[in-house]
Amino acid sequence: MEHPPNREQAQQRIDRIHAFQREMATLKSEGILEISQEDQDSISQYHSLLIDDFSNRFDTDSSVIEKKLSWGMRILTFLGGLALCASVFFFFYRFWGLIPTSVQIVILIIAPLLALLGMKFTARKEKTLYYATLAGLLAFLCFVMNLNVLGTIFNITPSPKAFLVWGIMALLVAYHLGLRLLLMAGLLCILGYLSATVGTFWGIYWLSFGERPENFIIAGAIMVALPHIFKHQQYYNFPWFYHLLGLLSIFIALLVMGHCGRCSYSLMENDTLEIIYQTLGLVCAGIAIWMGIRFHYTGVTNIGATFFTIFLYTKFFDWWWDFLPKYLFFFILSVFSLGLLSVFKKMRSRLKEVGA
Repeated sequence: MEHPPNREQAQQRIDRIHAFQREMATLKSEGILEISQEDQDSISQYHSLLIDDFSNRFDTDSSVIEKKLSWGMRILTFLGGLALCASVFFFFYRFWGLIPTSVQIVILIIAPLLALLGMKFTARKEKTLYYATLAGLLAFLCFVMNLNVLGTIFNITPSPKAFLVWGIMALLVAYHLGLRLLLMAGLLCILGYLSATVGTFWGIYWLSFGERPENFIIAGAIMVALPHIFKHQQYYNFPWFYHLLGLLSIFIALLVMGHCGRCSYSLMENDTLEIIYQTLGLVCAGIAIWMGIRFHYTGVTNIGATFFTIFLYTKFFDWWWDFLPKYLFFFILSVFSLGLLSVFKKMRSRLKEVGA
């Protein structure tokens, strides 16, 4: 019996089994499928053994109710992780000044190591990794505080390389155990590092990188490209998070630049720059839709379609809101919406053809 290499693939296999069972029951009730009781029992027995094996090995969800409870547990893990990190931060903020410097350094070194040991211990005891995720988030926070406080104690000049170090630490933990919350934290740090590095390349102080949205366009493009350079053999769902953060970074920056030409590095006229970035936003959204269809990235297609609609509607607002009667403006908007609906339906049909 061939087993999936991780919990995500095991859960997907169980979901397919349940879908198969429901469809088979429907076909039997409609008189389309005829299968002997012996074959049916054999299939049911095989599926039961497979589900039990996956449940024992990966602690997968064997029913719809278990799956809903797992979603609730994921949400609680996220909220609990944030609360725990906030608790640790404010605890140190309250009592840190009362601790001698030598003891502070020892605490800063030991705290992330203890959290990592706790993460490893809980990962061995719990297959769903909820508590391991909490411990991993705590280790990440302790590591962030470690560099910040040590930099303050020894008067080290702040640098964007701190984002890189934090990101690498979070990614190492995320890829070691397949923790998606740590992956998101690491990718956000890497995105901050790339944006700050682009800003310093153009001559601005690195802490001011957020004032130039163009920094995030380049950083987002690098983020989107990374999973295509470094292939993911084990955690095959991780590239989606690269695409998500990278595309959001690109499109939000383009949206801001489309209405804030003065935020650009360029010395061109603001109105001209805004038109260029608005057009570029539409083009990039169209490219994202095409790439999503071409490479079977449904999430990329959805993000591209969403921002294409946002860019188009904001452009309509700029063109017609001030001089058209409101009833006519919204009527034109509804006509374009119906047109987009028709286009998206054709795209959906195209996706089905490609999938077939």
